[in-house]
Amino acid sequence: MKKIVIVSYATYPGISPRQLRTNELAKELARQGHKVTLYVLKGGYNYESYEKETGIKVKDLGQTLFFKFNHKTGLKLTLPFKFIKIILGRFFEFPFIELTIKTYKSIKNEKDIDLLITIGSPHPIHWGAALLRTLKPKNLGKTTWVSDCGDPYMGNSLIKYPFYFKYIEKWFCRKTDFISVPTEEAKNAYYPEFQKKIKTIPQGFNFNDIKIEKNFKKNKIPTFIYAGSFYIKLRDPRPLLDYLSTINKDFRFIIYTKNKYLLKKHQEKLGEKLIRLNYIPREELLLEMSKSDFLVNIENPSKVQSPSKLIDYCLSGRPILNIDTNKEIDKKTINEFLNGDYSNAFKLDNIEKYNIETVANQFLTIDL
Repeated sequence: MKKIVIVSYATYPGISPRQLRTNELAKELARQGHKVTLYVLKGGYNYESYEKETGIKVKDLGQTLFFKFNHKTGLKLTLPFKFIKIILGRFFEFPFIELTIKTYKSIKNEKDIDLLITIGSPHPIHWGAALLRTLKPKNLGKTTWVSDCGDPYMGNSLIKYPFYFKYIEKWFCRKTDFISVPTEEAKNAYYPEFQKKIKTIPQGFNFNDIKIEKNFKKNKIPTFIYAGSFYIKLRDPRPLLDYLSTINKDFRFIIYTKNKYLLKKHQEKLGEKLIRLNYIPREELLLEMSKSDFLVNIENPSKVQSPSKLIDYCLSGRPILNIDTNKEIDKKTINEFLNGDYSNAFKLDNIEKYNIETVANQFLTIDL
């Protein structure tokens, strides 16, 4: 049995990719008999029953000064700190820079850690562990430390940080033992001198918890689903929606997202054909996706970042329409899907590697 400490921004009941990563990994490591301590921002959630069910000890990273976190609504900033974030946030990693000290203080008090897993983003969580290794190297002297990076930092294609953060990233990369990334392509987003430390460990889920529609029946009206965030000119739905607006065919395009602003114009055009819904728990979403005719994935412009939703898309059992909105829309394939021809559906190789048992064992044996 190993003593494992995991530090993350948040966990269950949240449903972001990093929160799902934290929850699934911690539960599986505890299920395998390891002593798991999980540090997160609790956000007012009572983890008593969660601890009894999973065997995980959940500890709070502590009260934050720059922002408030609520497990239902997420991050909240007071008006003065909102202005600071808008004006200076990118230059000082505000407000998450505070998590550097929170992480440092939390793991400083832990003794005899066999395996430390820091989960980012936010990346200041990694920086906190690096600070401990710098100021008190004996505390983690016999510890294997894995920095789990869902997205790269300086190599992030969606966000560009000031040049001086490369020194902080290189500092933390020198201090950590291993860096885990979700895809092989993601390795390219990190500095060459740290490539030997990088291991590919994909997002993992408990396949036993999956509930999908096993007796699928084709919908009377073609129905397809997208779930996730949008980014202007990067993961942008508008070119697809522009084309769908020209099609003289009835359909229902259901989008689960918080991003309303990119859809407003097309909702007026498409009317009942376009349905925007707020996020729902992952288990419910999987069931809904399994009832649709097909699913839509909008590609990231860079291969170093791959949306974890693709795993759930595959687990739902429905065909996947893969769209690149950064170049001319593939109208032919879209029309094929709308007419029930899925011969050009995207396929994810070796789904078993996303089983949480496989993923947890990769962390446990990372130094072998």
